[in-house]
Amino acid sequence: MSVLSARGIGVRYGGVHALVDVQLTVQPGQLVGLIGPNGAGKTTFIDAVTGFTPHSGTVVLDDHDLTGAPPHLRARAGLVRTWQSGDLFDDLTVGENLAVAADPHTWWAGLARTLRGPARTSDQVPQALARVGLEALADTYPADLSQGQRKLVGVARALAGAPRVVCLDEPAAGLDTGESRLLGARLRAVVDSGTAMLLIDHDMGLVLGVCDHVVVLEFGRVVAAGPPDRIRDDPAVIAAYLGATAISGTGGAGR
Repeated sequence: MSVLSARGIGVRYGGVHALVDVQLTVQPGQLVGLIGPNGAGKTTFIDAVTGFTPHSGTVVLDDHDLTGAPPHLRARAGLVRTWQSGDLFDDLTVGENLAVAADPHTWWAGLARTLRGPARTSDQVPQALARVGLEALADTYPADLSQGQRKLVGVARALAGAPRVVCLDEPAAGLDTGESRLLGARLRAVVDSGTAMLLIDHDMGLVLGVCDHVVVLEFGRVVAAGPPDRIRDDPAVIAAYLGATAISGTGGAGR
């Protein structure tokens, strides 16, 4: 059984079709990549499946039909996302940033309890930090983190609520090759330990190096799907999205 099944996903903005009949599944223990040029509809797809934009089609998490559910109910069911900006609360420690996300009630209520402090950190927070290798940084403030560490905190924040699937929107943006390689290794370890992921990123070395399955979008439609080796060798995909230099093996983490 798929942990996430998105079928017939369509999004329209007036007369513009941003997504057309997109099919995508994520299996348990699987890291799925979603790639395509700028404007292909990748972020729109995550916006749709996580409930942040209206869509046609169905979204099922495990055996729960989330179609029509608002974002907070989808998140509570176990379908969460990260954002391209990845902003952290600079006045809170890393652990407190995660405690806000792990709160079982409303986001604002969790923030209020954290600010009233001292916050009581649940077991989920150290566990989430440990899964991305940042357990030693729980009491560190975001200003003292490297860009790569900030991105990993964003991933840990998504993990703090013990989700079933995490949708990652360009987590490697702004990272150098070494940071991207470390991020890829951490993401692979998280998936192998039991949390499925959907990854959007322009770092093709990262996507092709760590993903089990890759889906390619063009103008809101799926034009290719398969294991990384098949996508890497597809002439149409190479010409449209990757280019010879982008798949030469730079960036990312191998399996």
